[in-house]
Amino acid sequence: MKALVVRLDSFGDVLLAGPAVRAVAARADTVTVLCGPLGAPAARMLPGVDEVVVWDAPWVGFTPPPVRPAEITELTGRLHADTALILTSFHQSPLPTALLLRLAGVARIAADSEDYPGSLLDVRHHRAPHAHEVEAALELAAAAGFPAVDDGLPRVLPPPDTTALTGAGPYVVVHPGASVPARAWSAGRCAEAVAELTAAGHRVVVTGGAGERELTARVAGPGGLDLGGRTGAPELAGVLARAAAVVTGNTGPAHLAAAVGTPVVSLFAPVVPAERWRPYGVPYVLLGDQDAPCADSRARTCPVPGHPCLETVTAQDVLVAVEKVMQQ
Repeated sequence: MKALVVRLDSFGDVLLAGPAVRAVAARADTVTVLCGPLGAPAARMLPGVDEVVVWDAPWVGFTPPPVRPAEITELTGRLHADTALILTSFHQSPLPTALLLRLAGVARIAADSEDYPGSLLDVRHHRAPHAHEVEAALELAAAAGFPAVDDGLPRVLPPPDTTALTGAGPYVVVHPGASVPARAWSAGRCAEAVAELTAAGHRVVVTGGAGERELTARVAGPGGLDLGGRTGAPELAGVLARAAAVVTGNTGPAHLAAAVGTPVVSLFAPVVPAERWRPYGVPYVLLGDQDAPCADSRARTCPVPGHPCLETVTAQDVLVAVEKVMQQ
C-alpha cells in the first residue's frame, strides 16, 4: 500500500505531524509526505518518510501563490497513492487538498472536516475541540486505520554532532525569531534574558535563520554565542538536542526542541491557543498572558499597543523558568 500524508503549512506543523506519519508508516509499504516549502526541511527529518513532495499551495500560508492550472496538472501526475491522510489545523479546511487528491486518482482519503465534503472524503472525522495538534493528527490516523504504534511523541532522525559549533559544556539556547511579529518577544527583552542567564552562570547560545543575523547578534550581545545563520534544520536539531533548555516563542524551533527531547521555556503569545500548540512531550513552562485581549485572534501583528502579553515577561521570569525546567 502506498500512503500519502499531507501537511501543507509550516516547519512546526510538519514536525507535529510526525507521530501520525509513523503510525501510517507502520502499516504502509511506502509513505510520501506532501508539504509546502517551509515544511520541507522538517519533512525530510521525520522517521518513516520515504519521499517528500514539495508544493506551495494557493490556499495556505501568509503569501500564497496564484492558482496555476499547469502546475496543478503536473503535481497530480506526480502523486501516486492508494490512501491519503490530510492533516490541517483546527481552522483550516481539507477540502481543496481533497479535490486535488481526487484528481490525482487517490482512492481513499481521510481528513478532519466540519464542512460537508460531498464525495471528496471517504473518512470524514471530527477532531476533538481542544486537542493538541499532535493528538488530533493521531486521532485522525487511527480513524483512517492507522493506530499509533509507539509513544506518540514528536521525533526526528538523529541529528548531527554540533559540538564544533557550540563548543563543549552545557548551555541554554535562546531563539529570538518567530514566523510572525505577534509571536515574538522583543529583541530588547531577549537581550536582557541572555544577560540575566549569563550573569547567573549559564552559557547561552543564540540561534536564528540566515535572515535573522542582525537580530541574533543584538540578542547575543557580548556574553552569548551567536549562531545566527549558521545552522540548517539538521544542525539546529543538533544544537537544540545538546541544550539544557531552549527559550523561544511559539515557533518551529520550540517543536524541534521537543522532538529532540529538550525542555522548553515558551514565550507564548495567545493569538493561537496554547492547548493546541504548546511544546509537546517535554517539560515546559509557558510565559505570557494567556488571557490577553489578542487571545485566539490569530493576529500576525499584535493588535494591542505595547504587545503586553509578552512584554510584561521579564528576564528574571525567564531565568526562573529555565532553572525550573532544567530540574524536571
